Amino acid sequence: MSSLESWSLGSHTADGITHPTYRKGSGPGVVVIHEIPGITPAVLAFGEDLVASGFTTVMPSLFGRPGAEATMVRTAQSIAHVCVSREFTMFALGRTTPVARWLRSLARALHDELGGPGVGAVGMCLTGGYALAMLAGAPVAAPVVAQPAAPAPLGRARRGDLGLSARDLESVRAKVEAGCQVLGLRYENDPAVGTRFDTLRRELGDSFIAVEFPGRKHATLTEHRQQAGVDRVLAFFHEKLSPAP
Repeated sequence: MSSLESWSLGSHTADGITHPTYRKGSGPGVVVIHEIPGITPAVLAFGEDLVASGFTTVMPSLFGRPGAEATMVRTAQSIAHVCVSREFTMFALGRTTPVARWLRSLARALHDELGGPGVGAVGMCLTGGYALAMLAGAPVAAPVVAQPAAPAPLGRARRGDLGLSARDLESVRAKVEAGCQVLGLRYENDPAVGTRFDTLRRELGDSFIAVEFPGRKHATLTEHRQQAGVDRVLAFFHEKLSPAP
């Protein structure tokens, strides 16, 4: 089993906020934004796949205990933390999560260091839409939206909301019109995703690439991993992040 011991521990500070980061690999940069309850062994295994495939992988630790197993207790603790933190939004409509500013800064720093057409970004579950939020204000060339579950799908409006302000949604549309594509993954009957894939199709058209699996599971790249989904993400990053010949 992989361990965080082989990853370089660092940190990133933006707007007076500091979070630890774990980094490994070489090649184009990819930011992996973990889901609740944190950087679990399953999230780490996905990160190792990116490293093995030739990417400089950076995993910020936004909450939870890095490396710990996903248990009901840890999940509840992380949800409680997110609910009271000013960095995250769980229920607000038409609003970009405040932590997006920190993530955009991280993406800019990684791109400034590594160059290339841009960096990749993967969000999962609560953080699924964060890759879109990063696209709105950072040099992200390959955003991956895995089972986006925020805001919490309570009511029709929230089930379809992308967790973006009107200004950021317009920025995302402009980048898509300029040629950027967005990759999304989900289980078809996952209630946490709500109707967000319908919204993404409506807002982004053919530039939204949906990878959907049958069933009612949730975590496509981690706890309920679909290897076909992992392979599609790796191919997407190679296509979008490889330097032009």
